[in-house]
Amino acid sequence: MDGYFLRFYVHEDQRIHKTLLWEWLLQQANRLGIGGGSAFRAMAGFGRHRVVHEDHFFELAGTLTVEVEFIVTADEAEQLLALLRGESERVFYARVPAQFGIINPQPDEPTGR
Repeated sequence: MDGYFLRFYVHEDQRIHKTLLWEWLLQQANRLGIGGGSAFRAMAGFGRHRVVHEDHFFELAGTLTVEVEFIVTADEAEQLLALLRGESERVFYARVPAQFGIINPQPDEPTGR
């Protein structure tokens, strides 16, 4: 099946409607019927301000990035992006064309996904 690898980069303490944004994204994707999603906390990185952030035992939380990613159809990608646009939330994302499917699917699973 053809679709997209959709990844969002958010600050670990960024919130929307009093919920952590990475958690909200997973909840909304689940509500939209998207087949799955994952969130990963970065160990280190830098952004447009060129400040390097690293995970240290004594570091205060909130300075690192959480990557939230989904493998989605074109329609699912548009639904999730439209939802974020409607919230007026500033979020950096990447949408990369992807082929996906299941090798040796169960009898009740579609072969293309």
